[in-house]
Amino acid sequence: MKHPSRARGLTLIELMIALTIGLLLVGSAFKVYMESARTYGIHETEARLEENARYAYSVLEPDLRMAGFWGYAKGVSSIAGASLQSASAATTMAGTAASSCGSNFGTDLGTVIEGTNDSYTLGCTAYGSGFMPSADTITVRRASMLPSAVPTATAGPLRICSTRTTVSLVNIGTSCQADQSPAQNSPGTIHDLIVHAYYVSRDAATATGVPTLWRKSLNTVGTVPTFQDEEILAGVEDLQVQFGIDYTGSTGSVQQYVNPLNAAQLPLGAQVVAVRLWLLVRADAMETGFTDNRTYAYGNRSSLNGTTHDLTSTGAAGLAYQPNDHYRRLLVSRTVMVRNVLGT
Repeated sequence: MKHPSRARGLTLIELMIALTIGLLLVGSAFKVYMESARTYGIHETEARLEENARYAYSVLEPDLRMAGFWGYAKGVSSIAGASLQSASAATTMAGTAASSCGSNFGTDLGTVIEGTNDSYTLGCTAYGSGFMPSADTITVRRASMLPSAVPTATAGPLRICSTRTTVSLVNIGTSCQADQSPAQNSPGTIHDLIVHAYYVSRDAATATGVPTLWRKSLNTVGTVPTFQDEEILAGVEDLQVQFGIDYTGSTGSVQQYVNPLNAAQLPLGAQVVAVRLWLLVRADAMETGFTDNRTYAYGNRSSLNGTTHDLTSTGAAGLAYQPNDHYRRLLVSRTVMVRNVLGT
């Protein structure tokens, strides 16, 4: 007599093997998921850094390109009512507040672009706990692209009166006269005076210890011209600048790039016709498992001079930067041609 087959289940060994295989599959899937999430986070951080850099340049580039723009007239060698920084402080028109960043700093319209190298020498205090001591600064002076929206009879705001042949600095629009040239007979246009001094502070508006690109901007508080701080982009650790110089002052072509110089230090007749910028942009937060130990050499920061781990150090000027921390960074460079110069 044959016995029916007995029902047979899993043995303990078979169950353990099945569980082990299942755990391996789950573990592999989890690892793939974690690597994908980490890769996505890295790409998102890098994309945000690129976006931030593009934004910073969208502010800097048009401002620098239009340095020395004075409305109708082009290539003017002097502006009536303007005062050089080397001259005695002129407060009758601009008031003392416009000189808060330096004597005649807001009215030196003969110097359309200037900068400082590895230092902050403005007479006005940087935002927050201070400036980054080894970063450069750059200052732009020009007229606004659009005519001023300030009522013509309003006294106080500094504006540019521009005709076909003359340019003058005024603080009341009614003093802007028509062009008296027999060949022209066109009314003068009135534009707001723009003076922007870009620098890097150690703090952001919303957080201390976050390096940030700021600018001093000549605005009007009431009817008194004065400089105010404007935040451009948090996370900018460094700004380095070089000027492209046309030593003849007639071709508009760059013959040499040099570190920022005051206008008084340039040879007679030389002009700044281009500006080369470097921005070092840092991520918002530290990244677990990542260490940035790269050496950043740019502008006048050279590995031949040594390296520094701290850009807030007063001895960091001219040294390459090797942070050795957990922030991701992006170094970006751009060269901007200045349109409104003599000879072009």
